[in-house]
Amino acid sequence: MEINRDYYLNKLIKSQNNKLVKIITGIRRCGKSYLLNTMFLNYLKKQGIDKDHIIKMAFDIPKNKKYHDPEVLYDYFENLIKDNKTYYFLLDEIQEVKEFESVLNGLLRIENTDVYVTSSNSKFLSTDIITEFRGRGDEIRVYPLSFFEVSSIYDDMVLAWGDYYTYGGLPSVVLEKDVEKKMNYLKYQADNVYINDVIERNNIQHKEILSTLIKIISSGIGSLTNPTNLSNTFTSKKMPITDKTISAYLSYLEDAFLIEKTKRYDIKGKRYISTPFKYYFSDIGIRNSLLNFSQQEQNHLMENIIYNELKVRGFSVDVGVVEHNYVENGKNIKKQLEIDFVCIKGNNKYYIQSAFAILDKDKMEQETNSLTKINDSFKKIVIVKNSIKMWRNNKGILIMDIQDFLLNKNSLDL
Repeated sequence: MEINRDYYLNKLIKSQNNKLVKIITGIRRCGKSYLLNTMFLNYLKKQGIDKDHIIKMAFDIPKNKKYHDPEVLYDYFENLIKDNKTYYFLLDEIQEVKEFESVLNGLLRIENTDVYVTSSNSKFLSTDIITEFRGRGDEIRVYPLSFFEVSSIYDDMVLAWGDYYTYGGLPSVVLEKDVEKKMNYLKYQADNVYINDVIERNNIQHKEILSTLIKIISSGIGSLTNPTNLSNTFTSKKMPITDKTISAYLSYLEDAFLIEKTKRYDIKGKRYISTPFKYYFSDIGIRNSLLNFSQQEQNHLMENIIYNELKVRGFSVDVGVVEHNYVENGKNIKKQLEIDFVCIKGNNKYYIQSAFAILDKDKMEQETNSLTKINDSFKKIVIVKNSIKMWRNNKGILIMDIQDFLLNKNSLDL
C-alpha cells in the first residue's frame, strides 16, 4: 500500500532544474528515500525521461562501497554524461561518501545536471547544509506522515485518531497492522537507531545521560523548561551534569530532527524571550515509546500534533506571551499569559490555543483569556477535541475541532 505524499512530491517537482542540490532531510524512517527513489523516480519516468538519464545510487549497500572514494565516484558520474540533455542524479545516503560535498559541488558545475540527495540525519544535518553548500543547497524538510496522510487508509476516524496519537506517523508503523509489532518497532528505532545516531556523531561517552534527558523531555512536552532546570533535575536524580552539557545534548537532539525547540515571543513588546522554551517531538510515536507508552495524556499529545501540523504547512511557530495588568485588592498586578502558538507565514499570522475540552463558560474564559488580551486584528483560534461543529464565540474567536483542523489544509482560513 502506498500513502499519497503529493505535498512533498510537488516540492521536488517545483524545484527541478533550479541549479541547486535538492537536499531531503528529516528524522530517520520518515519516508525520505521512498519519496525520492520511488515517487519522484516514477514521476520522471512518466515525463518520458530516458532511463540512462536517471542516475540512481544508494551508498549504504556493499556493492557501491568502491564509490565512497570521491574521485572514483566523480569520474564515474562524469563518464555517464554523453549528451546535452538533463541528467537526474538521485543519490541516497550520500554521507557515506568521503568529502561528498566536493562531488556535489562538482556536479553543480556541469550545466545539464539536476541533483537530489537524501541522507541519514546522523551525518548530514541542517547545520552541515548551511556550512558546506553556502546557498547552493535547497533543503526540503520531510516530516513523518501527517494525520491527513494517515487518514487515507482508515474508514473510522476515531480509530485513526487513537492510533495516530499513540503510534505516530512513521510509514512503517502506520502500515503495520499488528499492535505489538508497532510498539516493538518504535522502541527499537528509538533506542538503537535515533539515540545511537546522536551518540556516534557527537562522540557522547555516557549514553545513560542522553537517554535520561530525552525521557525527561518526553515527559514534559508542551512544558516550559531550560538547561538550568534540567540540570537541577539531574542533580536530584544524583546524576550531576552541567547546564552547558545539557544545552549541547539538546542541540544534538535538535540537529537529529528528533525534537524541535520553540521560543517564547512577547507579543506586545515584539521581542523574543531568551528562556525558558518548549520542546516538541517530530514523531509522537517515538516520544511515546521512550516512555514505554505509559504517559499518553491526549491534551499534551494533541498540542504536539498541532505544532507538527503547523510546521508541515510551512509556518514559523513561537510560544506567545502577552502581559496582563490589573488591580486586585488595591494592588497593581502584572501577569504573563501564554498563547500556545503564534504562527506566521508570509503576511499571514494566527494565534492558536490548544484545549482538549471546553465544557462550560468558565473553561471557555480560561482558554480564551490570553487571546482576548491581544490588541491586533489577526485571527484567533482555539482547537479542541470536543467533536463539535466550527463556531465563533461572542468575542470573535474561532472554535475548531482537531480533526477539522488536521483534515483540511485550509482550515485556518475558514
